[in-house]
Amino acid sequence: MDRKKLSLDAEEMRSLGHQVVDLLVDHFSRLPEKPVTRKAERGSMEALFREPIPERGAAPSEVLERVREDVFTHIMHLDHPRFYAFVPSPSNFVSVMAEALASGFNVFAGTWLEASAPAQIELVTIDWLRQLFGLPESAGGLFTSGGSMANLTALALARHVKLRGPSAEAVVYCSDQAHSSVERALRVLGFESGQLRKLPSDASFRLPVESLEQAVQADRAQGRIPFCVVANAGTTNTGSVDPLPRLADLCRSENLWLHADGAYGGASILSPRGGRLLEGIDGVDSLALDPHKWLFQPYETGCMLVRDRLQLKEAFQVLPEYLKDAESAAEEVNFCDYGVQLTRSFRALKLWMSLQVFGRSGFQAAVERGFQLAESAEKILHGMDDWEVTTPAQLGVLTFRCAPPGLSPQQIDNLNRSMVDPILRQGFSMIVTTQLRGRPVLRLCPINPRTTDQDIQDTLAHLDRLRSEAP
Repeated sequence: MDRKKLSLDAEEMRSLGHQVVDLLVDHFSRLPEKPVTRKAERGSMEALFREPIPERGAAPSEVLERVREDVFTHIMHLDHPRFYAFVPSPSNFVSVMAEALASGFNVFAGTWLEASAPAQIELVTIDWLRQLFGLPESAGGLFTSGGSMANLTALALARHVKLRGPSAEAVVYCSDQAHSSVERALRVLGFESGQLRKLPSDASFRLPVESLEQAVQADRAQGRIPFCVVANAGTTNTGSVDPLPRLADLCRSENLWLHADGAYGGASILSPRGGRLLEGIDGVDSLALDPHKWLFQPYETGCMLVRDRLQLKEAFQVLPEYLKDAESAAEEVNFCDYGVQLTRSFRALKLWMSLQVFGRSGFQAAVERGFQLAESAEKILHGMDDWEVTTPAQLGVLTFRCAPPGLSPQQIDNLNRSMVDPILRQGFSMIVTTQLRGRPVLRLCPINPRTTDQDIQDTLAHLDRLRSEAP
């Protein structure tokens, strides 16, 4: 080890690398046996980690052992087969190794000059996604850190194309089921809260086209400038898909940008029934995806597709003097010109390598498994006393609640909320509540292809026991 050069010799690197791989293999192989949740108090974490910067440092194996013992024992496993909360990130080992390679080779994926092959891999992988969604050959996009950055990029592009800059009169429309990242993105872009119209969703938690059309006409009549509609291609709450064909028709007739947030549900396009649910998605102007969800990639892997890729360069390219040598020929692509980041990692390698290894058919089967697991859970719940399904299994999402007869609505609400704390403490599975029409319901999102039918049965039986133990 040469501390002054921040380097290890070849044998030390091999030894550390083998230990890291062994730790990862152990994690993947033993994950079903581990608790899903391990949340620590801030005070205990302060006691464990608060210290001055080490002056001399320690042996790599000692530091790794500390990470194994103290860090990875205090995390929630979003890749666990019994993690059903929020949206799981099941990941896969091939993509994990791809991430290690991209990091180890320290790839700067901002310009063609510095990473021609990585840029081409990103172009090819983006084009695979373009084809999946039936977008025209003019379409393109880029990988981002996640769905939030994908939505931000798309909304910034929509503003540029439709408004050519900020406007205090501009209005964006979405349903009350839109992801919070949409509102946050608009805030970052300088929009005021009154410039976002959150329309009440219909009985199926979808954006009602008639209400949208009325809102657009009313805003125009008052001198405002409607310019963008954000549709859901699979909501986080219920898996609902907005009426994409009708929204595309309306947006074309009203000259509005149609952005679809498919961060959760977009990947279901791989499944035939997902494709049917997403009918009309080929008519959007832009689309946000999150491959680190239902495309089984490690964090962070988001994606933004746009119908006309040339619009990205028009909106985002800024060429300072120190990047003149990186200015590319027409056939070369600098992804730093397509979005917010100049410095960007080689995110495409993860998805590209895992598709190379498992193929489209493997991913299709894995996505289909998510549909099947949610439907299996719904079937079990229909046979359980005192439990009711509040929204049916759709796009791999199911909501339900415990509703024993004789309890008031408030008592039922309190009962369902009361189950979350013991779920967190016991660590057998991870399920949380969400709000539908102002009432708490439990939500299950079982999209991990390594989740078994027994996992689903055991989880619901565990919930039933918690119900009986509730005060």
